[in-house]
Amino acid sequence: MALSDADVQKQIKHMMAFIEQEANEKAEEIDAKAEEEFNIEKGRLVQTQRLKIMEYYEKKEKQIEQQKKIQMSNLMNQARLKVLKARDDLISDLLSEAKQRLIRVVKDAGRYQALLDGLILQGFYQLLELKVMIRCRKQDLPLVKTAVQKSIPIYRGATKKSLEVGIDEETFLSHEIAGGIEMYNADGKIKVSNTLESRLDLIAQQMMPEIRVALFGANPNRKFLD
Repeated sequence: MALSDADVQKQIKHMMAFIEQEANEKAEEIDAKAEEEFNIEKGRLVQTQRLKIMEYYEKKEKQIEQQKKIQMSNLMNQARLKVLKARDDLISDLLSEAKQRLIRVVKDAGRYQALLDGLILQGFYQLLELKVMIRCRKQDLPLVKTAVQKSIPIYRGATKKSLEVGIDEETFLSHEIAGGIEMYNADGKIKVSNTLESRLDLIAQQMMPEIRVALFGANPNRKFLD
């Protein structure tokens, strides 16, 4: 049975509606898929960028922490150096004061004479030479001559050796030193410095550990004692 034009048009409309529906569904499916892929890619990019940002700030944080440690170490070293310098300055001031007090010893004639006696006799024992030369301050010349006369018999009695002693009356020690003597062997190549300043420096050097403990207390970082 042949279809009428109306039936044909109806069929065509029906087919067109079906195709349009299929096309719309397919388009919706494509849109949904595209949206899903977009969201996935967006999430991936966001996560990637977030990780990069976290890594960047983590690296910056480590750099800042390292800089803080370096700065702290530098500040501690600077503080430690300042403390050490302050301690050294204090010890230097104490030694300077001690040298000033040597003048009191020299002003006590009896005490200074006994001190010169000991310094000269010690010089004899240190050199153990047959001939020595003594140099002193010009104002100490009489005291040194007296000390030499006292000390020679003591030295000879102890060592059983002869000794010839000369006193330099042309070249004297500086008047700026507190006192004491210098003693030389015959050719002047060996010297014993027994000035009051040199003896004070020697004693200070030998007693420096005790001086530091007395002034600043024991060092907690020191594991071994001499």
